[in-house]
Amino acid sequence: MTPVHFSFSSAFMLGLMGLAFHRTHLLSALLCLEGMMLSLFIALALWALQLESTGFSAAPMLLLAFSACEASAGLALLVATARTHGTDRLQNLNLLQC
Repeated sequence: MTPVHFSFSSAFMLGLMGLAFHRTHLLSALLCLEGMMLSLFIALALWALQLESTGFSAAPMLLLAFSACEASAGLALLVATARTHGTDRLQNLNLLQC
């Protein structure tokens, strides 16, 4: 395993562990998701550069576009949750109540 591969794998795993174990606030969960998407974007971009193929060059940009859409949807949910519940703590959210 190369050091570059190890660093991106560990960055993705840190984001995944942060999402799994430290999910007290919605904002921290969104930040962990963004960290995971950013590590995937950089790894996919470096993989496309290493292959030196033009067929894979659009994949990182597509992932970055989906990441931006995911971030905007997450921030919209954060604002809506903060307005309706007054906080972004995930323990206070009950999905069974309207």
